[in-house]
Amino acid sequence: SEGIGEVDLVIIFVKALYSRAALMENKGIIGDNTYVMTLQNGAGHEDIILEFVPKERIIIGTTEDNGAVLDFGYVRRGGKGKTNIGMLVPDSNGMLGKIKESFDSCGFDTHINDNIQQLIWDKLFTNVSLSALTGVLQVPIGFIAADEYAWSMTVTLIKEALAVAKALGLEFDEQEIIERVRNTSINSPEGKTSIYADLKAGRLTEVNTISGAVVKAGDSLGVPVPSHKMIVNMIHSMENKSKNNVE
Repeated sequence: SEGIGEVDLVIIFVKALYSRAALMENKGIIGDNTYVMTLQNGAGHEDIILEFVPKERIIIGTTEDNGAVLDFGYVRRGGKGKTNIGMLVPDSNGMLGKIKESFDSCGFDTHINDNIQQLIWDKLFTNVSLSALTGVLQVPIGFIAADEYAWSMTVTLIKEALAVAKALGLEFDEQEIIERVRNTSINSPEGKTSIYADLKAGRLTEVNTISGAVVKAGDSLGVPVPSHKMIVNMIHSMENKSKNNVE
């Protein structure tokens, strides 16, 4: 971004483990009035963004749109969905409305949410159960609901995450969440998650802001999450296995 100068909005969309490096290497575009928005998978990204801008200029959210990088500056849009955005504090400058207007004019479906953490955790339940487990087991998404042992582990992970969400003051219907994750597995028999793909390719994963977000919140709130701690440790050990060329 050298030579661009300070901008109104920075959207951080790299893998979470590269967030700090991406922001550090592009500090030149962040000014006194710049907002930074994350639409990354997982939760807790604001902890790193706070090192670069104050809380009132952080926007967090989720998106169902997806795409593939073809080359520098070229992305193919793979699918359309909702993009949800919100702030950690009241939006005193009306920035969310400006972003919605800009995004919608480009063909996105943008929604402003007063309780954005509710939506982030709603999406997180699938990632910390289905995504994490398919990575550890190195299986397609459909295997989870089809195998009684894999499904039992999935339910345990969901229930632990729900307990943490409740301690955060968020309310969810347990059976609705469990059924949704089950249907996701059934309806994507050959689907592959990003954690699965990263581990298979020997790459580092985003587990620290996915399952690790549950562990961090659970520890701070005194909610036990032993299954999530096991998953985080297993995924990191699998990363190290690839790094050290262990067969």
